[in-house]
Amino acid sequence: EKNLKICADIKGVPYSDIDRVLELVNLHQRKKSAFKTYSLGMKQRLAVASALLGDPEVLLLDEPTNGLDPQGIAETRKLIQKVADGGKTIILASHILDEVEKVCTHVAILKKGDLMVQGRVDEILGDENLLEIKAENMERLKTLVLALNPEIKIKKEADKFILSIPKEISNQEVNRYLFEQGIVLTHLASKKKNLEKQFLQITNQ
Repeated sequence: EKNLKICADIKGVPYSDIDRVLELVNLHQRKKSAFKTYSLGMKQRLAVASALLGDPEVLLLDEPTNGLDPQGIAETRKLIQKVADGGKTIILASHILDEVEKVCTHVAILKKGDLMVQGRVDEILGDENLLEIKAENMERLKTLVLALNPEIKIKKEADKFILSIPKEISNQEVNRYLFEQGIVLTHLASKKKNLEKQFLQITNQ
């Protein structure tokens, strides 16, 4: 509470706003506790409470989950979503792309100060499905996949193929087609296209 009073003085915000932000970040029951008794996750939430003093329309968070354990990450993510659901715009800077994918609605990727891409997260991830497959005859498997649809992209990873399939083609359709052509897959698994792979692909261009 004393920590937030100092922040309120700097911002010119009345102390009456302190209870509101402490309730919002779930620290009200610990408002009299010494800062040194807080876990790292609690300290992060206190920092968010400080930023929320004065009820700003836009919140800028820089690496809010940095150094946190899984529980702290989950708590911070839940808090960010709670604040966003309250109508706030949150700009989140992070290199933990799994968190960006889970929390954000839009994303912008920067490389050395240049904007590489921006848009909704689902748009950046693209409209393709990823399918991991393997068969005894990998050469024939590759030939048949390309014959099914030339738009399918094939990438070799270890002893498997990773297929990028247009959204209109289902995994079941691929499996059925290959079976009809005499190929029995020894491995088939759907893979989620994630933001990290898109980031590496975009920034390595």
